[in-house]
Amino acid sequence: MASFLAERWRAISEGLREFYIAPYRREMAREARDRDDLFMMLVHCETLGVPNPAQVYTLELMPLMYDRFHDWHLRMGMEHSPLEHIKCC
Repeated sequence: MASFLAERWRAISEGLREFYIAPYRREMAREARDRDDLFMMLVHCETLGVPNPAQVYTLELMPLMYDRFHDWHLRMGMEHSPLEHIKCC
């Protein structure tokens, strides 16, 4: 009997959690994508011609970001890579 009640309580709890979180899931994903896009721009801003005061720290992150660069520049509305040394298209 106790396991049945615990199982029912867990199902109700999961249902309520989904009920309250579901409307905000899309907004949270959009905010995370916008934050990642801003970070990508910060890492690559020196190569795009924008002075970067944190270049010393972001320079070593560039190789880690190359695999996501194609998706980023397409999301930003650039048909081709704006960087000469990154040919992803």
